[in-house]
Amino acid sequence: MTSDPIADMLTRIRNAILARHTRVEMPLSKVKARIAELLKEEGYIEDFSIQNEAHGTLTVLLRYGRDRASAIVGLKRLSRPGRRVYVKHTELPKVMAGMGISIISTSRGVLTNRQAEKERVGGELLCEVW
Repeated sequence: MTSDPIADMLTRIRNAILARHTRVEMPLSKVKARIAELLKEEGYIEDFSIQNEAHGTLTVLLRYGRDRASAIVGLKRLSRPGRRVYVKHTELPKVMAGMGISIISTSRGVLTNRQAEKERVGGELLCEVW
């Protein structure tokens, strides 16, 4: 069992990209499933699926271009169990001048920085993807 499951998810994806794997499996949680859903909506991953609802396995299919370059260039965990990072809706960060996304846990669910800005809601800054 890990103390930071979101950091574990991001590390598994990062390692799979470096090893040029097409898919990566990890333990399931609702937050991880929502993060995978946001990554799919933004075009960073091909697809994701959930197997074995009882024990829960999340499978993420990674997206690569024609030149085998990954759609995900970087992943960074911002808020950790030892140091939580919260932002107001007026202080939402722009990743790579708008080319990337921030994922934020808000009172309205897990949202991207664009969605949180539109709904004018802040929260815990989980990670950045570019």
